[in-house]
Amino acid sequence: MSRCGFAALLGAPNAGKSTLLNRLTGARLSIVTPKAQTTRARVRGVMMEAGTQVILVDTPGIFRPRRRLDRAMVAAAWGGARDADLALLVLDAAAGLTDAVRAIAGDLAAIGRPAWLVLNKTDRMRRARLLPLIAEAATLAPFAETFPLSAATGEGIPPLRAALAAAMPEGPFLYPPDELSDLPERLFAAELVREQIFLQTQQEIPYAATVETESWTERPDGSVRIDATVYVSRPGHKAILIGAGGARIRAIGAKARVALAEELGRGVHLFLNVKERAGWDSEAARLRAIGLEETG
Repeated sequence: MSRCGFAALLGAPNAGKSTLLNRLTGARLSIVTPKAQTTRARVRGVMMEAGTQVILVDTPGIFRPRRRLDRAMVAAAWGGARDADLALLVLDAAAGLTDAVRAIAGDLAAIGRPAWLVLNKTDRMRRARLLPLIAEAATLAPFAETFPLSAATGEGIPPLRAALAAAMPEGPFLYPPDELSDLPERLFAAELVREQIFLQTQQEIPYAATVETESWTERPDGSVRIDATVYVSRPGHKAILIGAGGARIRAIGAKARVALAEELGRGVHLFLNVKERAGWDSEAARLRAIGLEETG
């Protein structure tokens, strides 16, 4: 009998959840940047291990929400945890047990889902600190298993893969064995553009921008034309994002195009447009476009 189930990756911003998802699935499914709060919506990745299909749910980092977008992101994270067979609290071991981590662990214990603790980024800490950290973390919630690892280097990943496969319930596969994600290509394209905005701009610009794929046109030569719009909240943000003579947005588009061509395995013609749209992060349509539910 085959096994199949859901495991949600939960944690504070910048704990390395997206890096862990990509490492476990062996594919670039969730964008990764050094900045916190990069992930906005739930991303599902499929991991095959020992005849078992584990559907990994990468969730936005949990933080104190201030705007409607923030509330939708946090709701998506907790929704992923409640719907899963298993919740993995991913902790930045180098940062330790911050107030945010303690609060998340307490809330995780309250919802009553089976939970494991994943201590990520152990390559960035002194080994002498690891056992005391595990012992202290164990007091925060009833974690059934604990896995120290580094998603960046791959150290400690095989035991987690094996344990996840063994923990899934019996049942039929929900995705074809060769399918890695349910993320639509149009949303994936928008995410890779947003990744470059995070990497190539500073301060509040990445958090004040969103990207939507407006059209996806298959070309006779097998390549694809992608037209995407970047929405920003203020005129000043638009000017910074475009750059002098359009240099910044061209650089963002060039890097995103290369990444898309590599991931899609074919030629990509990417065209970006920047529009000011005050209050986009409070519009239900904009939230749905990036994979989030309206939260009021």
